[in-house]
Amino acid sequence: MTSVTTMNTALEPVHRERLMTLAREVAFEPGARVFEEGRRADRFWIVRTGTVALDLHVPGRRSAVIETLGHGELLGWSWHYPPHLWHLGAEAVSPVRAWEFDAEQVRAMCAEDPGFGRAVAVWVGRVVARRLHASRVRLLDLYAPYGSGSLL
Repeated sequence: MTSVTTMNTALEPVHRERLMTLAREVAFEPGARVFEEGRRADRFWIVRTGTVALDLHVPGRRSAVIETLGHGELLGWSWHYPPHLWHLGAEAVSPVRAWEFDAEQVRAMCAEDPGFGRAVAVWVGRVVARRLHASRVRLLDLYAPYGSGSLL
């Protein structure tokens, strides 16, 4: 994947290496809920293998799948911004292996090293922008009378 939101393209090698010192390997079975919208966001993941669907609660309807994530992508950005509550939900679509990071440790590392902190903030900001756009397009596709009418 060549997206600027994947860890390998978003972070310089020195920052990737620094972040990876905090990585812990985890796995999720298909159908496992990784996190729920509105709950405490105290960690995040980088997907190694498998697929994760991001979903958004829609009152009176089933949750809408906004985007699916795969190899190298950041799973979870709400940990970076107060009040540290998930803005979306996430579910493993297939068997998933990922690196898990403790949000408090990463935020402390960002505070200690402003260059690292800026790199992480730019990366997470790009992810938020992409997911906001994906959410808008998906919700308009599902519920607007004429679809998304994409602006881009």
